[in-house]
Amino acid sequence: MSIMIEIRIHGRGGQGAVTMATLLAKAAGYDDKYAQAFPAFGPERRGAPVKAFCRIDNIPITIRSQVYSPDYVVVLDPTLLSLPEISEGLKEKSVIIVNSPEKVTMGGPNKVLSLDASTLALDIMGKDIVNTAMLGVFAKATALVNTDSIKDAVREVFGKDGKMTELNTRLVQEAYERTEV
Repeated sequence: MSIMIEIRIHGRGGQGAVTMATLLAKAAGYDDKYAQAFPAFGPERRGAPVKAFCRIDNIPITIRSQVYSPDYVVVLDPTLLSLPEISEGLKEKSVIIVNSPEKVTMGGPNKVLSLDASTLALDIMGKDIVNTAMLGVFAKATALVNTDSIKDAVREVFGKDGKMTELNTRLVQEAYERTEV
């Protein structure tokens, strides 16, 4: 029986939304699940709003469309919260995970979790690239993938850059530990 989980990631060009989707799909694979990750292409440029998608299931995934009714929405940049597409297609039980220094409320029945991933990323990496920190939050909030699998995916993707791998795996762990569910 299928347990397909659909995730939509919103960010700005250069924040790593597409990389986050890729890492999440690879981590799910390490957890013996099927997954797919893909971006929404358009006139993206650094700083412009972008979307990426991920699906995770226990059986092969054959659907190839964008995610229209996500179970989880991850928002890498809190300035995007005012965009109508953030809440578009939400189910009553959808969870929204936001990078924000403040507690976020969206109205409606959806659960919203937030963590100041920007400050954490600046402290650890010296850059406001929050995708791996938000993976740690996602792991804690959902239990869909475990942090070891995320770290393995980070090692696979960033493996040639030992320092980048170390910093990103540290970000995953720190964000996981700081997330209150």
